[in-house]
Amino acid sequence: MEKILVVDDNQDILDVISNLLEAAGLQHTLAQSGIEALKMMETEMFPLVLSDMMMPEMDGIELLENIKASWPDTEVIIVTAHGSINTAVEAIKKGAYNYVLKPFEPEDMLNQVRKAMDYLATKKENVALKYTLESVKSSDTIIGETPQINAIMKTVAAVANTNATVLIQGESGTGKELVANAIQYSSSRRNNPFVKLACAALSESLLESELFGHEKGSFTGAIALKKGKFEIAHTGTIFLDEISEVSNAVQVKLLRVLQEREFERVGGTKTIKTDVRILAATNRNLIEEVNSGRFREDLFYRLNVIYIRVPSLRERHDDVRLLVDYFLEKYNIEIGKQVEGFTERALKCLSGYGWPGNIRELQNVVERAVVLSKGKKLDVGDLPENVRKDTGRIFVYEGSELPPLKEAKQSFEKQYLETALALHKGNITRTAAAIKLARKNLQDKMKTYNIKLASLVDARKK
Repeated sequence: MEKILVVDDNQDILDVISNLLEAAGLQHTLAQSGIEALKMMETEMFPLVLSDMMMPEMDGIELLENIKASWPDTEVIIVTAHGSINTAVEAIKKGAYNYVLKPFEPEDMLNQVRKAMDYLATKKENVALKYTLESVKSSDTIIGETPQINAIMKTVAAVANTNATVLIQGESGTGKELVANAIQYSSSRRNNPFVKLACAALSESLLESELFGHEKGSFTGAIALKKGKFEIAHTGTIFLDEISEVSNAVQVKLLRVLQEREFERVGGTKTIKTDVRILAATNRNLIEEVNSGRFREDLFYRLNVIYIRVPSLRERHDDVRLLVDYFLEKYNIEIGKQVEGFTERALKCLSGYGWPGNIRELQNVVERAVVLSKGKKLDVGDLPENVRKDTGRIFVYEGSELPPLKEAKQSFEKQYLETALALHKGNITRTAAAIKLARKNLQDKMKTYNIKLASLVDARKK
């Protein structure tokens, strides 16, 4: 629960307000001066401050100005005497949420506090909704039924409601961001901010400012205080894509956030605490990056609490048809077409292609085919030339991890048998004769690979 900071130089008043808030079940901390309050705010986050107006050394207006300069999202309620209405109005103009007149009725004070807390909750929900909508706009659903995808979804379900840091590794275009989305939207933080940052897209100085924020005047062009992603993501989740591209200097700061959950803005001296879950993704092998000295070993182990490897598309060829159907429906709706599907020849071509660009490349191929389509069916001629020429190569080695040989053989055998059965319209006897395999052996293999004749015949008719 969020804490309220109560500031007053009169201990009796502090006791009265403290008892009032405690009876209402509201967490709070007490400070006897504006200076003490500011020191507390440097180490702990207080969304609401309840401050007396008349205090020695620093009055309520000065405290308000300091709070708004460093913590602009913190709301302040000023408590003042009846004779200081003009000063209270001045406080409102300077950004105070409201004021309470002394002597106050307990219920009036609680009403003002509750209104302020409701307002803060609404602001927080709006921030969370903004980032959620941005995430949804840029993402799709995880599509797949292969053992690799099922294993990933089991891991997601197991870790979603924990605060464990997750490292997601896979080639570009495999859907690492979709895994991060699945973790966030299945977690208890799903209604809180979900902030994403592509680390490779920014220079070191800009990345540091984006992550940690900066103080006004901290460098040329810093014309105002700016909150960083870690501050914005407080109580939510931050997704750091392409974490391997972060410089050593920024890695040191990230390590501190992971260890201590605190940081300073660029050009600032105040330590800011943050409650944020960290998800990170990389298309590189981080162990190799550590061994080469390009990535800190201590940061790697802090990130690698839960490890999820997203397979390349050539490792999960059985999912190609599911993905094709999904993207076909997506682009039919977006483009306003009514393409019924791909011919079996075209689907075989798509299934046999190596997909060096993974799911992102497949998505682009389907979109292109739908955009340029002239009929209800898409055939081989509707596919890009490189896809047509590269069919049949199920596994393509490009320096990334290959599946075990046994798994590769099984994947090929299943695809081979499905193709043979489809060509012979599901007739097991003719298929067995054509591929020179005993009918009983073919039936056994169909059971092993869960090959359904009905789906093959239906696909052949399309």
